[in-house]
Amino acid sequence: MPRILIACEFSGVVRDAFKERGWDAWSCDLLPTEKPGQHIHGDVLGILADGWDMMIAHPPCTYLCSSGLHWNKRRPERAKQTENALDFVRRLLDAPIARIALENPIGCIATRIRTADQIVQPWQFGHGETKATCLWLKNLPVLKPTNVVEGRENRIWRMAPSKDRWKQRSLTYPGIAQAMADQWTF
Repeated sequence: MPRILIACEFSGVVRDAFKERGWDAWSCDLLPTEKPGQHIHGDVLGILADGWDMMIAHPPCTYLCSSGLHWNKRRPERAKQTENALDFVRRLLDAPIARIALENPIGCIATRIRTADQIVQPWQFGHGETKATCLWLKNLPVLKPTNVVEGRENRIWRMAPSKDRWKQRSLTYPGIAQAMADQWTF
């Protein structure tokens, strides 16, 4: 049975999509999982060499995405946090795992590490929403849209401030998770 690590995922959405396809699927995050399932509550860097066949990584975007980078000039301490976040991304991409996908919004990964292999939108996978998501791929094909739908809501962008806004904005849409599981199963 192939083993997959879903790095930096607390929701279980991607983990469960692969589990349904017969994978030994594990999520790992500093937060506890929101859905029961195989979850490692801790630092993913300590388990990267544990014999995974694939990893899909969702590193936190707070200090990486374009929408937040303007704060680096206003708050100089953030520039160091961006450098730390980029180092984390490099470690994920350099993990000793044969197949890797790393996702993040448009931001400095593309200019500081390498250009994304693909940008997907939820509306290409059954959700009438816009949320450009970049994918950096290692030994995986680009995702093919599965269900292009009408509607280009911008709900994520217009989400009102709240204490858990970051969690809501970071969730992977189920249609994208399902496409990953269907198209990247070997």
